[in-house]
Amino acid sequence: MNKLSIHLRKTIITAICMALCVVLPMAFHAIPNGGTLFSPMHLPVFLCGLVCGWQYGLLCGIFGPVLSSFITGMPGMGYLPTMMVELALYGFISGLLINLIHTGKKTADIYTSLLSAMLIGRIITGIVRAFIFAPGSITLQAWATGYFVSCLPGIIIQLILLPILYHALEHAKLLPKQMVQTSKAA
Repeated sequence: MNKLSIHLRKTIITAICMALCVVLPMAFHAIPNGGTLFSPMHLPVFLCGLVCGWQYGLLCGIFGPVLSSFITGMPGMGYLPTMMVELALYGFISGLLINLIHTGKKTADIYTSLLSAMLIGRIITGIVRAFIFAPGSITLQAWATGYFVSCLPGIIIQLILLPILYHALEHAKLLPKQMVQTSKAA
């Protein structure tokens, strides 16, 4: 598989993931408090980072919420910058770590990358939110509740679905080994 073909495939996957950043929140917001509970935009951004690498995950994390905000109004303009930072970090960190961590077991690599991205992304976003976007109005308790407790169902769904989706894409040859190996070299 040549570099242009790999780039095109990653661009298409990123575009699909950005479209999912619009569609999934619409579906989950039909459930009361569904956006907060399930964090539906996180799934496609993490998947994009894991499948396509940090550059594409970063772009998906930035432009997915922007696209969703312009099309659906979710997230609202007041919360959009925070979501952009959070999701950009998730896409960047998961994509970076999946290419740096080599345990010999792909599932372990995925879980290590996901858990690390979730934790680091939440910590950095909390700091940015506390000092830049909402200085003085975020307590440690509010941060912990908002970033770990109230979204626990979403975290569990992500930890179950993302490795399954990754392996399904790989098994369906939509994520060929050459693409994975090339992304590790990039």
